[in-house]
Amino acid sequence: MIFIQLILAHLLGDFILQPNSWVADKENHKLKSPYLYYHVLIHTALSFIFLWDIKLWWVAILVGVSHFIIDACKLSFQNNLTKKRWFFIDQALHVAVIGIVSLCFNEFDFEFLKNQEFLKIIMGTLFLTTPASIFIKILLSSWTPVAEEEGSVQTESLSSAGKYIGILERLLVFTFIVVDHWEGVGFMVAAKSVFRFSDLAQAKQRKLTEYVLIGTLLSFGIAVLTGILIK
Repeated sequence: MIFIQLILAHLLGDFILQPNSWVADKENHKLKSPYLYYHVLIHTALSFIFLWDIKLWWVAILVGVSHFIIDACKLSFQNNLTKKRWFFIDQALHVAVIGIVSLCFNEFDFEFLKNQEFLKIIMGTLFLTTPASIFIKILLSSWTPVAEEEGSVQTESLSSAGKYIGILERLLVFTFIVVDHWEGVGFMVAAKSVFRFSDLAQAKQRKLTEYVLIGTLLSFGIAVLTGILIK
């Protein structure tokens, strides 16, 4: 498949064969950096190599030109605050170009959108992200613990870390159930308990311990129930 061949070329060219020194030079000198042009040349050459068909020379050229345009736009508009956002936009656009080229060769028929099993798994996955987080937050809203005394709870935390930890753990539990590996759920519960033990031991607050326990059991319970219903 052309899609797989071009994705392999992209992974090699954008990550493995691009040193950090090239990235830094491109960010500092932007379009004046010679490494931008070396990078595009490598991408074009890799596309030729992986396609291995002289009749598809225009595909390699198209990928190279589009890669230059996308990278040039990213370097021109990104700054320190938006670097992470532009990284994902950049990668999405590169994959989109490869996907459009693959569509020209009728490699995708989108029949999977009519597959009920696939749609059910997508539905369960989406539910276990933000919707499940909101359900759990509302259910726990009346039990949110308050520090009993100054310094009794360690409050320093990454922004929204709890939310994303919950989403990731539910998705992992759901995946283990869908692929019939229930032992993975036990591993997740054990791992979560180990990581949480030190926090709860330092807190020395029963309400916080109970709050975390209820939240964890709700999160795992919703993931398990969703997995069972989808199966």
